[in-house]
Amino acid sequence: MFRKNLKKDPELFQNVSEGLRRLYRTKLFPLEDTYRFHDFHSPALEDADFDNKPMVLLVGQYSTGKTTFIRHLMEQDFPGMRIGPEPTTDSFIAVMHGEQDGVIPGNALVVDPKKPFRKLNAFGNAFLNRFMCAQMPNPVLESISIIDTPGILSGEKQRISRGYDFAAVLEWFAERVDRIILLFDAHKLDISDEFSEVIRALKNHEDKMRVVLNKADQISTQQLMRVYGALMWSLGKIINTPEVVRVYIGSFWAQPLLVPDNRKLFEAEEQDLFLDIQSLPRNAALRKLNDLIKRARLAKVQAYIISSLKKEMPSMFGKDSKKKELISNLGEIYHRIEKEHQISPGDFPNLAKMQELLNGQDFSKFAALKPKLLEAVEDMLANDIARLMAMVRQEEAAMPSQSVKGGAFEGTMSGPFGHGYGEGASEGIDELEWVVGRDKPSYDEIFYTLSPINGKVSGAAAKKEMLKSKLPNTVLGKIWKLADVDKDGLLDDEEFALANHLIKVKLEGHELPPTLPEHLVPPSKRGTVMQE
Repeated sequence: MFRKNLKKDPELFQNVSEGLRRLYRTKLFPLEDTYRFHDFHSPALEDADFDNKPMVLLVGQYSTGKTTFIRHLMEQDFPGMRIGPEPTTDSFIAVMHGEQDGVIPGNALVVDPKKPFRKLNAFGNAFLNRFMCAQMPNPVLESISIIDTPGILSGEKQRISRGYDFAAVLEWFAERVDRIILLFDAHKLDISDEFSEVIRALKNHEDKMRVVLNKADQISTQQLMRVYGALMWSLGKIINTPEVVRVYIGSFWAQPLLVPDNRKLFEAEEQDLFLDIQSLPRNAALRKLNDLIKRARLAKVQAYIISSLKKEMPSMFGKDSKKKELISNLGEIYHRIEKEHQISPGDFPNLAKMQELLNGQDFSKFAALKPKLLEAVEDMLANDIARLMAMVRQEEAAMPSQSVKGGAFEGTMSGPFGHGYGEGASEGIDELEWVVGRDKPSYDEIFYTLSPINGKVSGAAAKKEMLKSKLPNTVLGKIWKLADVDKDGLLDDEEFALANHLIKVKLEGHELPPTLPEHLVPPSKRGTVMQE
């Protein structure tokens, strides 16, 4: 007789999005639903959450340039856009791709099954009246969607109630977006109480967070150093992580720089930020996978907490007093679950928030622990996720060119205004003369002191001279490979000049090219190199 194979066959998925959707519906959702995850943490995920384009959330105090930043990226106005020094954007605006310009109001938006906003319905009319979708045909929006938010208030203004839980709405978006950009104005770094509350609400999403110090062209270099230091100090007090948040410094709009001293710094920072945003479509599936894992870990902890509370409740009398006792002793319950199930303390929800939410719940209606539901999620994390991870890599390999195109992203991609054009190893790229020839007479003087034989110096002789640069051997070894164009283990006068030129490039802080660019090939070697 054959023994029955109890091991289930692995599920087959057509693509990552479909796999995530099925895993969530069949394995994670039953656990969430049983232990009231949606009442405590986050609404259930919908199909649109797995299919939507990467989203970028912009957050900042009023007049830090959030709306101008979006306009700068797209190089086009969007419907509903208002810009001014006062708090102009008083709504959440989802800027998305559409065939025609138009605005969809919040109440209509949350009933559209194709948009990932249906669960925002829970925040009520006060929020929905301040929520809209601006649709327009723009190449940038073909790859990403951008969420503009109301300016965070400071001073007396922050005491005026918005009519909805602003921090909770931002937390909802933070769970679903791919990148969170916090904007600061170089002129006003004061972090208001509301802004501090918002940053704390985004605490579990530091991996998605980037900081932009905007309008940095309006202050001098000395002031900029002080402002940057003050910003890092302020953020360190609020974010409470040992890692430093990545801060991009610049002036993100299409206007002349007021103080152009730091132009090169601003260009490099803008390039880094643009590359980060451009990578989002390529990494979108991985981000959704990561978010589902985080959600599953929290759902497991939720199941242990709720079932523990249920187990402790009396069946008949003294329910109210026991409930109060359990809520006040929730920290001890956390500690017990942590020890019993070997769960990291970082996986547990915020204690004070959990205690507050538990006050409004009927513990007698909580579910007892159901091992099968937990086993399904464990199986998902141990086996299904690993297979989906392999599929992510396959999909990335099949679509290597996925990136954000159009708008401001096009301006720095090629041509003389591309980042680093005409600098470092690219110097002389569009000149007729060999750029190394300018300094060759001084290099020749050194070359002939090394006693060349048949017009060439040995590797040992060249090494002594190259070591004077004090560059590490790994760098000098790469320079030697690039400079020894004919690969004979010797350097003639042109190759020696090229080696010294590349040393100068590295000493000036530029990167070496992986292969020798055509414009740096010595004139006497160009025919042979081209044939190879």
